[in-house]
Amino acid sequence: MTEKPEESESAPSGYAAARLRLLNEKTRSGPPRRSALSRLTDDWVGALFTSAAEAAGVRGAALVAVGGYGRGELSPRSDLDLLLLHDGSADAGAIASLADRVWYPVWDLGLALDHSVRTPGEARKTAGTDLKVQLGLLDARHVAGDLGLTTGLRTAVLADWRNAAPKRLPELYELCTERAERQGELQFLLEPDLKEARGGLRDATALRAVAASWLADAPREGLDGARRRLMDARDALHLVTGRATDRLALQEQDQVAAELGLLDADVLLRQVYEAARTVSYASDVTWREVNRVLKARSARPRLRTMLGGKPPVAERTPLAEGVVELEGEVVLARTAKPEKDPVLPLRAAAAAAQAGLPISLHAVRRLAGAVKPLPVPWPAEAREQLVTLLGAGESTIPVWEALEAEGLITQLLPDWERVRCRPQRNPVHTWTVDRHLVEAAVRASSLTRRVGRPDLLLVAALLHDIGKGWPGDHSVAGEVIARDVAARIGFDAAEVAVLATLVRHHLLLIETATRRDLDDPATVRSVADEVGSVSTLELLHALTEADALATGPAAWSAWRGSLVTDLVKRVGAVLAGDAPEEPEPAAPSAEQERLAIEALRTGEPVLALHAQTEEPQEDGRPEPVGVELLIALPDQPGVLPAVAGVLALHRLTVRAADLRALELPKELGVPGDVLLLSWRVAAEYGSLPQAARLRADLVRALDGSLDIRAKLAEREAAYPRRRGAQAPPPRVKVAAAGSRLATVIEVRAQDAPGLLHRIGRALEGAGVRVRSAHVSTLGANAVDAFYVTTGTEGAPLSGEAAVGLARSLEAELRG
Repeated sequence: MTEKPEESESAPSGYAAARLRLLNEKTRSGPPRRSALSRLTDDWVGALFTSAAEAAGVRGAALVAVGGYGRGELSPRSDLDLLLLHDGSADAGAIASLADRVWYPVWDLGLALDHSVRTPGEARKTAGTDLKVQLGLLDARHVAGDLGLTTGLRTAVLADWRNAAPKRLPELYELCTERAERQGELQFLLEPDLKEARGGLRDATALRAVAASWLADAPREGLDGARRRLMDARDALHLVTGRATDRLALQEQDQVAAELGLLDADVLLRQVYEAARTVSYASDVTWREVNRVLKARSARPRLRTMLGGKPPVAERTPLAEGVVELEGEVVLARTAKPEKDPVLPLRAAAAAAQAGLPISLHAVRRLAGAVKPLPVPWPAEAREQLVTLLGAGESTIPVWEALEAEGLITQLLPDWERVRCRPQRNPVHTWTVDRHLVEAAVRASSLTRRVGRPDLLLVAALLHDIGKGWPGDHSVAGEVIARDVAARIGFDAAEVAVLATLVRHHLLLIETATRRDLDDPATVRSVADEVGSVSTLELLHALTEADALATGPAAWSAWRGSLVTDLVKRVGAVLAGDAPEEPEPAAPSAEQERLAIEALRTGEPVLALHAQTEEPQEDGRPEPVGVELLIALPDQPGVLPAVAGVLALHRLTVRAADLRALELPKELGVPGDVLLLSWRVAAEYGSLPQAARLRADLVRALDGSLDIRAKLAEREAAYPRRRGAQAPPPRVKVAAAGSRLATVIEVRAQDAPGLLHRIGRALEGAGVRVRSAHVSTLGANAVDAFYVTTGTEGAPLSGEAAVGLARSLEAELRG
């Protein structure tokens, strides 16, 4: 062990004084101060090294800065990461003496020092086994001594890194993942670690390493600015605390904000969260590309052999109009024209979320740069696609984040900007306001079988805290905003009123259930007066649960749930007395009557197709929203499954449908009953089939020559649909007091090709007659009601038979 060398006070004290002056300068901060501090430190440690090398008589050595110091990014309390590199020609004692003469003055000033002494060969060998050493050496920078030695090491280390990238990058990904699990996500933490948490400075450094491998590169836009904001916050934290800490504690946030010239701690956190979100999204995109490249490299030799030396061609699988899957990502189809299709961003996002796939960076950027704003109010398809996106479950989150990263969310919903990255100081909350709203929609997606209007539930979940950030009660402010947003999205006046009620009173059930006497009739009556209807109460109950579950583990419990359920039962009993009577069916239109007469005269199905449009767009042309398909045919068994099956075979998505039996007036002279079916359909992708083809297939389905069930199964086997997040299971129930003339069977299920065909086949198999049906597809949720009677007398089913039918139908749909 060599003795500590005696050192004059001039150099250390001179550096210390200059360092203190620099850190106290208010006119220089951020990158200029970090660079200046690095240069000042270079001059000092470089002088120490030069004089020590002369004193020890050492040649063939260099002092190298690595890590953050190597990048010239010294924060006020950063470690000095130094490597004493030598060529091995000097004896060990001389090298140890040289090292001591450099290290001890650093320690004397109380600076943290991460140091090592190695030859180039030793440095490369250590880097080959220690990933952290390898990452530090990627930023190696010459400070003093033999420049050729440093240059040779840098060149060799970069070559080693690129050659070993297929092996080392998965190790780096695993390291980042483990660190994220330990530290959490920076963009949501009230006391985040600016360096170690996911989206922090460590991840930004990892992205530099990936870029240096030449295997993949991170999205550059905004990344440098995000790194700078995180480092600026870290510098301010070091200056305020006087410690080498990276955790932004609550008690220090106001001082850090003041040091940065920001209004308050909330503004500070919002800036930090935005920066972390940029780094996190860049990380997601980069690691996805790394995995894709590595997978392609491993598969390519085998595929080339199988294809006789020809390069494999990536398959493009259609997902929706203008949207395809390519190599595990959602991309735009070659025929897509985003500049002429304002619904395309939502359609692509909904398809990606439902398939459980990421949407490609290139696709999102193309959409952000080319798509025109949606007309106000939105077309029906845009609203349906938004609901489909929100109802996809957990896979909604990465797709939403991708849209948000490129500014598409605030383009679609301008009011979103106020809640974006907004911190919540209540420790019960796990997320920022915007992420909490998306999480609430995700939670609500699992509760959609409990409500008759899943679309309103999902949108209410997305908007329930939209008033946060405005003065006053956020529920009151949110009601005003929700009314405006709902109207712009295209909901009608009654639906807007329901959404406004849900947002205004989203805390009503939980606060009443936990703070009021439920045995007091006045308490129950007051809630009933605010809610107004059983259907709204049903929605509010589900929203309350989704909101609490999305808040955090402390916000919901079995006890709280039981109290809310008890309150809902009491309020429901009060509201049930106000239920409206069953409305009379509307009289058939002139066209429906004409089709019915023709069907009875010919004894065959009669079809009519009409394009449905909304208000004209800027170019004066009406916006198509689907096709109305009218079908009339003589009353006979098997009509519903036959028609639904034919539509599924032709890849027509049913958005709404009505079926009813129609008895024509005797004076028309055409005896017999006719079934009248009205459908609103849209093609999954491509053009609509001709009416003649639909009619021909329907005739074959009815006479038994077309086996729809087999055809659908054959297509599913040949082209299996990608499954995204697990949807809630189907729910079938008997509607209480639904009708005097029939038993009402309600079906709530995930929409899928052939679903209505399966339902119709199951009802036919149960021996009941479908007197009428009302079918709705709300986003990805099917909400259907079937009015059934006994097959012989045409009377409502007995209570026992109705329950048995509901159970058997639910089992069929779950099977």
